[in-house]
Amino acid sequence: MQRILSHFRWVVVAWLIWVAIAVDVRADGPADNQIENIRPIPPAGIEIPAQIRESLTEALEPLKKSIDELSQSKDPFTQDFLPDAEIFYRAVSLALNENGFFEPADFKRAEELIAEGNRRCESIRAKKIGWAKFEADFDHKYATVRGFRSKLDGTVQPYGVVYKGTRTGQVRADVWCRGRSEKGLELQFLWTRMRSLDPLPDAGVLMIHPFGRYCNANKLAGEVDTLEALEHAKSQYPIDPKRIAIRGFSMGGAAAWHLAVHYPDRWFAATPGAGFSETPDFLKVFQSETLKPYWFEQKLWTMYDCPVWVRNLHTVPTIAYSGEIDKQKQAADIMAKASWELPDQQRFELTHIVAPKTAHSISPEAKKEIERRLRILDPASDAIPKKTIKREDDIVFTTTTLRYNKAFWVTVDALENHHEPGTISANFNDESNSIKIRIDGGITQFTLDRDANQLGDNVISLDIQDPKRACFFELKPRSDKSFRATFRVVDGDWKLVSPVEPPATQLRKKHMLQGPIDDALMAPFLFVKPTATGINPKLDQWVQSEFDHAVREWHRQMRGDARIKSSEELTPADIQEYHLILWGAPKSNPTIAKVLEAQGIAKLPLQWTDTTIELGDLKLDAQNHVPLMIYPNPLAPDRYIVFNSSFTYRQYDYLNNARQVPKLPDWALIDITTPPNGRWPGKIVQADFFDESWKVKPNRPAIAPQ
Repeated sequence: MQRILSHFRWVVVAWLIWVAIAVDVRADGPADNQIENIRPIPPAGIEIPAQIRESLTEALEPLKKSIDELSQSKDPFTQDFLPDAEIFYRAVSLALNENGFFEPADFKRAEELIAEGNRRCESIRAKKIGWAKFEADFDHKYATVRGFRSKLDGTVQPYGVVYKGTRTGQVRADVWCRGRSEKGLELQFLWTRMRSLDPLPDAGVLMIHPFGRYCNANKLAGEVDTLEALEHAKSQYPIDPKRIAIRGFSMGGAAAWHLAVHYPDRWFAATPGAGFSETPDFLKVFQSETLKPYWFEQKLWTMYDCPVWVRNLHTVPTIAYSGEIDKQKQAADIMAKASWELPDQQRFELTHIVAPKTAHSISPEAKKEIERRLRILDPASDAIPKKTIKREDDIVFTTTTLRYNKAFWVTVDALENHHEPGTISANFNDESNSIKIRIDGGITQFTLDRDANQLGDNVISLDIQDPKRACFFELKPRSDKSFRATFRVVDGDWKLVSPVEPPATQLRKKHMLQGPIDDALMAPFLFVKPTATGINPKLDQWVQSEFDHAVREWHRQMRGDARIKSSEELTPADIQEYHLILWGAPKSNPTIAKVLEAQGIAKLPLQWTDTTIELGDLKLDAQNHVPLMIYPNPLAPDRYIVFNSSFTYRQYDYLNNARQVPKLPDWALIDITTPPNGRWPGKIVQADFFDESWKVKPNRPAIAPQ
């Protein structure tokens, strides 16, 4: 009877949470296509009665004091688990300071979060962390929230954990990406994830619920958050690294598509449900939006339009789901079309479970079928005989950017042109100890890397085929019997790169240093603010406005706090550790002047004086124009500098997650006589990508949207 009552309580709680979430979700539509009338995201909360504000503010003080005291401890245990308490203080503090209560029930929820934060602080002092324990005889349903300190900006970020069933050894982990919830800020997320088991994982499965930096379909900072949450969970729970699935529904389905195709070797399976899988067609179908993109926007779509990357599903088993009458069925339909229209030798059918007469939800029957198929795919499953050929022995990997460049033992090191797809197919034959490589598109360098237990003992035969050239190599394993070899196109042929070749003396685009502007916000970064008067008040006003916008929107949309320093406060360690986001002009920001003057491998191709801005063949007056640009830092060539930009999508794009992709390439010249709006920082005079050597391409007109 006790178990029945317990189960009933869980059902009631889950139902109440579902109702609360359901009324929060906004339906996108033509009303959100009006740039002149952009509703705020997140929306304004309800008024906080003075008595409640005072009560919550007072209740936060002891929690803040405890956190401050614990933060002074040198004890590794305390530092490891302190974020588990800090997340509660931050959630309630943000809600109080930023109008983040959306219904009266949120006030009671805030009290509960404060109480939990205090309990955790006391437990950390006593070194008893019950919320984080995962006992060997764990045989009941378990829901909790955890915290970690993000490398991006140093803020604490939360994630949820759900578990059901008895653990024996390592467990499977499913990363579940959540749906769009404009009112799902930290307070609401924590309260929900502490109570909700929904979606209930299969028995013996640990489910990880990333916060995802709020409402961005787990892209950019949300992508980093998801991977950071997973890494933290792996450090805390007995997760089998070969048994991790990426899953989600609605906005979370879009996230699952994205993370599956870009990181195909991280997951044993993917189950994207509904959502979207690309930008242009979805906005036409779901948003009824007439798109008028710049040419560089269309190029940038190739980064996250999953049909471009559909070949990568050859490597990660994928089970798509849609309701039959859900408009978001379009996401899987367009992926199914892309997979079936591949060349004959690469074509495959997308597994697509469609629930009859179902709108935007997962039917119980479909959920059972998805779980059944996942159990079969689970590497620890005995449901079917294991294939004799491991999936990592037969790789097909497409990329348009070196940001995403790896699948198991195959790494793409260089491209002929970024934002043009290139595909590498790699097959290892264990019997003949041979590797066959096929190149389609502009891949110009790649590396193969296999451990000794993934090879035979003999000479490795390697055959490289592409439409332009064919080469054959016979190579020996390394001294530890592993195999690693890099191949590069030299004078029109594939050549083996010497393992003792000295480091390159020429600047090249490479993994994590390839642009575009938004890429700098996917690793630890630091804003360097202007501290002096510039060349004219108009430019100073624009810079200050855009700096304030960047700080505010990083906080509101990415739920963090940007590191900010002046040039005078900047240290040599900062320059080596962070991507530097520099605000101002040479006269108003000494660091901008310093990097412009710097020599060396990463010397900037930009000349910027009080009177002119010159980039390649372009020459504009500096009174009315400003450069936005990403480039390797001349003072630390393995880090970026960025001029006058944070992430490049703006308020209009918050209204639909399919819009939340990079909007500007590697550089743009802005006419500041046109004021910024909800889409652009001003009038775009010119914009383009640098070439693969970070050089300015031949001048290309910025065609206005049609």
